[in-house]
Amino acid sequence: MQLKSQAFQNGKLIPGKYTCDGKNVSPPLVIMDAPKETKSLALIMSDPDAPHGTFLHWLLWNIPPKVTELKEGESPGVKGKNDFGKPGYGGPCPPSGIHRYVFRVYALDIMLNHPESSTKQQVEAAMKGHILQSAELIGRYSRTA
Repeated sequence: MQLKSQAFQNGKLIPGKYTCDGKNVSPPLVIMDAPKETKSLALIMSDPDAPHGTFLHWLLWNIPPKVTELKEGESPGVKGKNDFGKPGYGGPCPPSGIHRYVFRVYALDIMLNHPESSTKQQVEAAMKGHILQSAELIGRYSRTA
């Protein structure tokens, strides 16, 4: 399973358009080679370099397995609340330095029965034992670069 973006390569800088300094719109993503038995996909984007611990930027689940591309600004499935307190995508906005932004997609053998108000911890707990495969894409961003 692979996760890629036309906007940036793994380990490279995320263009400003996809951050709080730009349009704050989610980047386009391509999901490749999910297992045939996938019933749903989940996506978590987080910043492990945030000053007070990992910061959640995007939480999606119950993405239909036939979805192989998320176009710019698109959030299919159920949108969880990010650490900005809003559902859907919240772009990189680091207070200082270069931060890593980890996009991780999960192929699940079930649909998750959780409302939009669910937390990342609740979604991760529900996914336990149901992850067929996962893939990640890491982008970097600095507001001073």
